[in-house]
Amino acid sequence: MRGYFITLEGVEGAGKSTQIDLIEEYLTGLGYQVLTTYEPGDTKIGKKIRELLLKPEYDQLLPKAELLLYCADRAQHIAEVIEPALKEGKIVISDRYMDATVAYQGYARGFDIELIKRLNMIATSSLEPDLTLLLDIDPLLSLKRAKKATAQSNLKGDKIEGERISFHNLVREGYLTLADSESRIELINAGCSVEEVFVQIKSLLNKLVI
Repeated sequence: MRGYFITLEGVEGAGKSTQIDLIEEYLTGLGYQVLTTYEPGDTKIGKKIRELLLKPEYDQLLPKAELLLYCADRAQHIAEVIEPALKEGKIVISDRYMDATVAYQGYARGFDIELIKRLNMIATSSLEPDLTLLLDIDPLLSLKRAKKATAQSNLKGDKIEGERISFHNLVREGYLTLADSESRIELINAGCSVEEVFVQIKSLLNKLVI
């Protein structure tokens, strides 16, 4: 039996990583084999691409090249990680997927949305998630979370975190527009506590897998 494919989306600091850990624990407890993954960078080639995309020293990267690198990473990710796990019957949970490119490079960077969707279809071989959880939160709040987490880990923030608030607002608006047009995308209020967010997610997981 083929597995389920679940993706989590949202602006920086929306709490995706925390919720992915809770989802993995919950689904494993139900007896499912679960694989968690992320974009960009969860392949050997993808790690090199991630450096180019997110490290501040590569700030000369053109927006057009950025768009194509995200698609290249996604193609590699599906071939090496996602598709093999789905064929094995595992539930695959990915931190970001094709909607991120539409929101960030389309709505925020200004590239043609239909062009990005066509590139996504090429990169993904038309593989769509069974369920996309969109963690929605005001970017002012989420960026405070992200910067606090970065400071606590003694790491430098990436290029995306360093964008202006207007950029992050456009990303959020793009995600909300996608949620209105795609039935697989479920909107989650991520402005509340971790536990309250997971209660919302758990009910949607139950509809999919139970």
